[in-house]
Amino acid sequence: MDRSQEHYANGDQNLEANLLDHEVTESLSVPQTKNCKRWLRVSMYAIFVIFGQPLATILGRLYYENGGKSTYVVTLLQLIGFPVLVLFRFFSRFRQPKSTDTHFSQSPSFRTLASVYMCTGLLVSAYAYLSAVRLLYLPVSTFSLIMASQLAFTAFFSYFLNSQKFTPFIVNSLFLLTVSSALLVVNTDSENTTNVSRAKYVIGFICTIGASAGIGLVLSLIKLLFRKLFTKHTSSAVLDLANYQSLIASCVVLIGLFSSGEWKTLPSEMRNYKLGKMSYILTLASAAISWQVYTVGCVGLIFESSSVFSNSITAVGLPIVPVVAVIVFHDKMDASKIFSIVLAIWGFLSFVYQHYLDEKKLKTCHTNPVEENTQT
Repeated sequence: MDRSQEHYANGDQNLEANLLDHEVTESLSVPQTKNCKRWLRVSMYAIFVIFGQPLATILGRLYYENGGKSTYVVTLLQLIGFPVLVLFRFFSRFRQPKSTDTHFSQSPSFRTLASVYMCTGLLVSAYAYLSAVRLLYLPVSTFSLIMASQLAFTAFFSYFLNSQKFTPFIVNSLFLLTVSSALLVVNTDSENTTNVSRAKYVIGFICTIGASAGIGLVLSLIKLLFRKLFTKHTSSAVLDLANYQSLIASCVVLIGLFSSGEWKTLPSEMRNYKLGKMSYILTLASAAISWQVYTVGCVGLIFESSSVFSNSITAVGLPIVPVVAVIVFHDKMDASKIFSIVLAIWGFLSFVYQHYLDEKKLKTCHTNPVEENTQT
């Protein structure tokens, strides 16, 4: 009898140990799977940002260079492409897995969401117009100035709104990306500014600084909204924010377009476009889609990480602008531009390494309680 009881006791212990090991392996595999999926999303959003904004900027300059004169049209291009993402919004709705979290999370009210979309839409329309003006008066290479000051403004607003922590690697990344941008600003081609008066050049410079501050404020506010308001972190929330703020901003810009009378000159502008009517339409359509892809990528990176990280990824795409400008606008590629590309890549890798350390630390925090449970 004693032997049989001892046999059953040992069997129960072995069964309990096997079940515990199974729970440990499952608890370790689930965070790893989620981590891989998260980095896939981050990579996708980063590709959207790195290639979206440079392509849209080049297309905007192409519009100006070949006879385009409407700043409201260029402003609208940054916003009006949001209907393209409606399909992706519904697709993500069906693909979104049902939440198994029993914790009750109250959704924001309609009035709250309307106020958020209205405020962010107005801010987006303001800095989009400032960006269109600076693109008209400043050369392509000076576009990098917006990155240099944009990083500083984002870091400033994130420090107060989101309690952003700055580690040595993040500070190193911001420094390298800022220096990379400043090098391109110093390397402005003189022949690109011969047709612009000094007064217009100063206006473009001021608009660039204003747009930088606006972008930094919007990015920091979006991060704050995801922390405080959009507690259900889904891709649908990212697309909703991008779509509705673009809708509000587009309406504001359309009001400005019709009230200013610039819409009357658009038919003659299309007829006199140097590359032809079809190229005129394709240029505007491609720019609109590129800007919206960039917007989704930017908001997605804020959702997955932080506004500073999103801004740093934006700065990584900065060297693409002068490289493409060499091909399209026959700009010169000198040593300073090549050096700025190297610094941008270095700064990007520094930021990625810091996030790798954060993920490693988070993984250690998850595994240590499990190990303690196995010992007990």
